[in-house]
Amino acid sequence: MAWNSGGGPWGGPGGGPPGGRPPGGSPPGSPWGGGGRRRPPIPDPEQLLARLIAWLRGLLPSRLRGPQIPGLPGGGVSYPRIGAIAVAVIVLAWLASGFYVVQPDEEGVVLRFGAFAGTTAPGLNYHLPWPIESVLLPSVTRVNRIEIGYRSTPGQPGVPAAPSAQDVTAESLMLTGDQNIVDINFAVFWRIANAEQYLFAIRHPEATIKAVAESVMREVVGHNPIEPLLTTARAQVETEVRTNMQGILDQYGAGVEITEVQLLKVDPPPEVIDSFRDVQRAGTDADRARNNAESYRNNIVPRARGEAARIVAVGEATKAADIAAATGNAQRFLSVLAAYREAKSITLDRLYLDTMESVLAKSHTIVLGTGADRLLPLLSLPTSPAPAFKPPPTGTPAGGSLSGGKP
Repeated sequence: MAWNSGGGPWGGPGGGPPGGRPPGGSPPGSPWGGGGRRRPPIPDPEQLLARLIAWLRGLLPSRLRGPQIPGLPGGGVSYPRIGAIAVAVIVLAWLASGFYVVQPDEEGVVLRFGAFAGTTAPGLNYHLPWPIESVLLPSVTRVNRIEIGYRSTPGQPGVPAAPSAQDVTAESLMLTGDQNIVDINFAVFWRIANAEQYLFAIRHPEATIKAVAESVMREVVGHNPIEPLLTTARAQVETEVRTNMQGILDQYGAGVEITEVQLLKVDPPPEVIDSFRDVQRAGTDADRARNNAESYRNNIVPRARGEAARIVAVGEATKAADIAAATGNAQRFLSVLAAYREAKSITLDRLYLDTMESVLAKSHTIVLGTGADRLLPLLSLPTSPAPAFKPPPTGTPAGGSLSGGKP
C-alpha cells in the first residue's frame, strides 16, 4: 500500500490516505465515483497506528530510535522500547500531578479515597495522585460576612458611591418581648476554625450559620422590650447573640468561629417609625430636663448646707464668747468685791481711778498749769448747716401762708 508524506502523522494534505479514496475502488454510482460529492475517507486502524508510531519516533532522540524497518515511513521503530517510554512518561506525569501549593491564607485538607487523611501547612506539598488522594484548599484566615435582613447591592457603574442595601422583610421583622415589631438588619462575621469539621461535619455551612444567626437573634429580641433595643441595649444584644451562636455551632461541630455580630439598623416598622421617633424625642427631652434638675439640686443643696453649717458655727462661737466674757466679768466682780471688803477706801480709790482712766481715754484732754484762771471759758456747741432757702410755691403771695392765713 502506497503512502503520501504530509505535514501530519496521517500523511496526505487532508490527513488521510492519498487520493481520498478507500481501498478496493468505488462502485458505479457511489459517492466516490461518477463526479458526485465525495465522502470523507475512512482510515484504516493499522495505518493510523503505524503513522502514530512513526510520528512519535520522529520526536525521540536518535539514540532512542530502534532499527530501520523497510516499508514503513521513516523506517522502523522498536515497539517494546517506545511502549516503555510512553508508559514511563505517563507514570511520571501521573505522579507529578500530586504536587500542589497551599497559599498563606489556606489550609490543605488531604482526602484518601474520599476520607479525611490529614492537613498540610502553606507552601509546596505533595499527595498521592488521583484517584488515591485529593486535596481541598479552604481559606482559614479570611473573615466571611453573612447579611441578614438586607442584601448589599453595589452602586451604579462608574459612580464611586457607597453601596446601598435592599431590605428583606421576611428576615428583618422580629417580635419583641413587649409585643412590638422591630425591623433589624445585622451582619455576622465568621471564619473557619477547624477545616476538617467545616468540610465534613455539616452539609451547608453558610446556610447553617445564617439559620442559627437568625434564630438566635429572634430569641434574644423576644426576651427584651423595644425601648432598650432602640437605645441602650445594642452592644449587649450583639454580645449575647455572638455567644449563643458560638455555643450552638460548637454543638453542631461546624468548625467555625463567630468573630463579630454587628447590628446595622434597629428601627420600628416604616409605618410607625415617625411616631416612635416622636416618643424618643420626648424621652430625650425628659431626660435632659431631669438632668438639669439634678444638676441644680447638686449645686444648690451643698451650698445651702454649707451656709447653714457656717451660721451654726458662728452662733456657737458667739455663744462661747459671750459665756466666756460673762464668766470673766463675774469673776472680776467677785474679786473686786472681795478686795472691797478687805480695804474699802483703797478699793474705792482704785475704782475711781480706773473709771476716770476709761472715760478720759475716750475724750480730747488738755492739761493746764498755773494761771489757768485768766483763760476765757468757751463752751463749744455743735453747729449744723443753715437750711437752704426754698422759694414759696407759685400763686402764694410773699409773706403769706399756703393755708390762706395772715402773714
